[in-house]
Amino acid sequence: MPKGYRSYLPEQELLLPPSLREWLPENHLVYFVSDIVDQLDLSAIHAVYEKEKRGQPPYDPRLMTKLLVYGYCTGVFSSRRIQKRLREDIPFRVLAAGNEPDFRTISDFRKIHIATLENLFEQVLAMALECGAIQLGRVSLDGTKLKANASKHKAMSYGRMKEKQQQLKEEVKQLLAAAEAADEAEDRQYGSQRGDELPEELQRRETRLAKIKEAKKVLEQRARDKAAAEGRSAAEAKPEDKDQYNFTDPESRIMKGADGIVQGYNAQAAVEPALLLIVGQSVTEAANDKQQLKPMVELIEQQSGQRPEAILADNGYCSEQNLEHLESAEGPERKIEGFIATGKQKHGEHRLPAKRGPLPKDATRVDRMKRKLQTKVGKAVYAARKCVVEPVFGQIKQARGFRQFLLRGKKKVKGEWALLCLAHNILRLHAAMQY
Repeated sequence: MPKGYRSYLPEQELLLPPSLREWLPENHLVYFVSDIVDQLDLSAIHAVYEKEKRGQPPYDPRLMTKLLVYGYCTGVFSSRRIQKRLREDIPFRVLAAGNEPDFRTISDFRKIHIATLENLFEQVLAMALECGAIQLGRVSLDGTKLKANASKHKAMSYGRMKEKQQQLKEEVKQLLAAAEAADEAEDRQYGSQRGDELPEELQRRETRLAKIKEAKKVLEQRARDKAAAEGRSAAEAKPEDKDQYNFTDPESRIMKGADGIVQGYNAQAAVEPALLLIVGQSVTEAANDKQQLKPMVELIEQQSGQRPEAILADNGYCSEQNLEHLESAEGPERKIEGFIATGKQKHGEHRLPAKRGPLPKDATRVDRMKRKLQTKVGKAVYAARKCVVEPVFGQIKQARGFRQFLLRGKKKVKGEWALLCLAHNILRLHAAMQY
């Protein structure tokens, strides 16, 4: 007697339509994302569509927001990949409830409403802090370099711009002379046209020349702004020959990251240790973190509504000014204790124990911080930093695969980073509620 198998009839049609919600467990992430977004204030997005009465009805902003948030939670960032998942992936189909917006609609929604999506970070963070009843204690701060939507090969240095500008001027001059000498021949060639149109080759060179002139102005203004911030004369400030300008995303910078030299942005995040929630986030074009401690402390208070008791950070944030800022709270604000490395520690190297005896009277704040981190308590507290903030970057970049921003320009990049941090907090809150 042949072996019997369970019924398998791939061509069999269903008598009654199935419920897609029955295909996923009740505690699935897609339902959690849907419930979270339903509680968010999306009035700013609704207001945009209420002004326009023409054309077909747009997709519900709740649907579009849920698709983006769930996509960022599951490592599906591209609008084309989201559209593909809407056809092939059960959670996306459940979330969309039969709707299938195309990739262009998804992409445009993200670009148009990126500022509102950025503001949703604070709403989700408030929910997470309230649900977990978390009071900010020691917060770990760090930055990570992420590629911009631009190639570093599309950048040009200020010195190269000066050379190229002179070269293009000479080429334009030669082409104009050749065009003037060939007027009669061009009249015969162009026939009924005016005959004074610029040759395509000349148009290209003039366009490139105009772009280089504009890029030089931007670099010169950056040099003046930098000089003014450092207390030097802005009028005499000039860019260095090595200063770079990227023609694809001018606000991005050449930076040294873990993967080598990248054209990108410096994404900042502050993380609390209880649930590994991101309680403060921003993006800067600065290649290092020296000037980021003060604005990040202010952002933590603004975005979380709480003032941290202590800040843990690596040596990139260490300076006399930064340590002074943590110590100089005034009015109702309390001082913030700092645990900030004063130098790089090699792999496998152990910090030396603190020397006995008091510090010299002329010891700087950096000297006192160095001594503090050599104590048993200081070592133990600072050691927790790597177990708090660095795993968060690992989850975003490695586990979910976000390595490069999709949008261009600092304003839109900040919105996309906020969307990533929002998705991270939703995942942490969902994981916490499974226990």
